[in-house]
Formats: sequence, C-alpha cells, structure tokens
Amino acid sequence: MAAPFRQGPVRVRVPATSANLGPGFDSFGLALALHNEVTVRVTDHGLHVEVTGEGSAEVPRDERNLVIRSMRAAFERLGGQPPGLEVRCTNRIPHGRGLGSSAAAIVAGVVAARELVIGGTGELPDDAVLELAARLEGHPDNVAACLLGGLTVAWRDTFGGVRALRLEADPRIRAVLFLSEQTAATADTRRTLPEQVPHQAAARNVAYGALLIAALTRRPDLLLDATRDELHQPYRAAVMPASAALIDRLRSGGIAAVLSGAGPTVLALADAAEAPRVAALEVPGFRPMLLAVDTRGTGVELLVE
Repeated sequence: MAAPFRQGPVRVRVPATSANLGPGFDSFGLALALHNEVTVRVTDHGLHVEVTGEGSAEVPRDERNLVIRSMRAAFERLGGQPPGLEVRCTNRIPHGRGLGSSAAAIVAGVVAARELVIGGTGELPDDAVLELAARLEGHPDNVAACLLGGLTVAWRDTFGGVRALRLEADPRIRAVLFLSEQTAATADTRRTLPEQVPHQAAARNVAYGALLIAALTRRPDLLLDATRDELHQPYRAAVMPASAALIDRLRSGGIAAVLSGAGPTVLALADAAEAPRVAALEVPGFRPMLLAVDTRGTGVELLVE
C-alpha cells in the first residue's frame, strides 16, 4: 500500500556545518548559524523544482538534484513515491567550500520526505534519518551536525550502524569563516590522503581530539593546541596552498584555525570578544564571515495553504 501523504507543504531549515575541526577527521562536526530552506508539497503529478541563492545557476532542476534524490530514497523507505512534487530551495550555504552543502541537501530531503508521509516520524526516527543520510553522503560527520545541531561526534558502532552524540558547545565560541574564492570537491581532496600514517602521528591526534572536546565545551583557552592535526591537513595543503598559508598565518598569531571540512574555506574558532577582530582581517582571495554556533539543528515547519 502506498504511503498516505500530507496535503499541506512542509518547510525544512538546515544549518551549514564544519567537519573535522582539525583532529576529528570524519567524526567531529559543528553546526553553524547559516541556513538553507527547502519547502515541499505533494502534487497530483510531475516534478517542479525552484532554486534561488547559492549555486542556483548550477543546481539541477530534475531528478539529479541532491534534495530530490534524498527525498526519493526516504520515500522508498517509507512505502512509496508520491504522485508529484513541488520543491522550492533557498540556498545560503556556499557550494564546494567545505561547509556541508551536500549534507544540508541530503538531510533536508530525507527530513522533508519523512514529514510529508503521515506517520513518517515514527517510521523513520532521527536515528534512522542519520543512518540513511550518512549512507547517501558517504560519511556521517556533516550530516550528524546538520541534523542535531551544536557539536557532534559521529561513529560506527559494533554492529556497523551510524551513531552520533550531540554536545553543547561553549556559548562563548564563535566561528569566523574565511570563504575561499576557489572551490574543491571532497572526493578530489581525499585522493591526497595516504593509505597509512605514522603510528606516532595517529597517537598524537588521539590526544588532540580528546582535548578538542574539552576546549569546545568548556575550555576555549585550549583551542589553539586542541585544533592541531597530523592526519589530513598536512596532506591537503599541497592542493590548496592559499588555505594552508592562511592557517599558518592565523595560528602563528595565536588563532585556532583549521580547514573547514575538506576546504578550501578556513575556519577560525575564537571567543565572542576576539571574533570580530579576527573577522576584520583582510586576506586576499578570502571573504570573512562571522557566525554563531547553531544549537537547534534541523527544524521543521508544517505550513497551511
């Protein structure tokens, strides 16, 4: 039997995310107060997609659209496809900059589909949304932060399932993004990573990652040491030298700076008093943006026509 669908539209609001945060490769994520919105309603037939904002000139308006592909995957899990869809996407998250734009599209699509199916929340609870979104994305760090908000640690459990723990980031922490004029595909930058790393480097990263949890939740004064990394950033530096140079410049000045995800955006973490000074720095080829940490994660609004 086909799934019963809501008559009215739903609106889903999803935050940008920064993954890795230095040492937390493929596991740590931080939600940021910059949001995309997707509004969807079931129609009698066809597919109509509107896209405005970031990437609107390049984003497909058909079944290739990542929001649509994610909705289709969720509808399959929930019992079947609707007769038609009308989808409006308002994009504010830059594409290809290491800010979780694909994770935002995936989570928005999966959650929108769930909310359009009557009883969908019970059939596809948040843990199942996380599992499906991580499968579609290929790794769980960004989708966990996008779904849950705040600071998240994602991992695979003993049975291979995706799990995530949400932590409250220290309210003093702000994110200063240095948005690169360049773009980079995560798949391309992953090719720079070696199959093996030195045992001592891996051991040091364990210490940095543990320290980073403490720094982000209650000890921002430890952020500079806690954001050191030896697993992925040194290898990615060769393909994004401008980002690597900016990270070195900021860290030399005592600012906790890392690649945002796979880059090329640089993320600087600072307390609320220091962050405006960091955001005022002029860096050729980069545009600064000061953001708070998003504490709400994905939000849903059921609309009445």
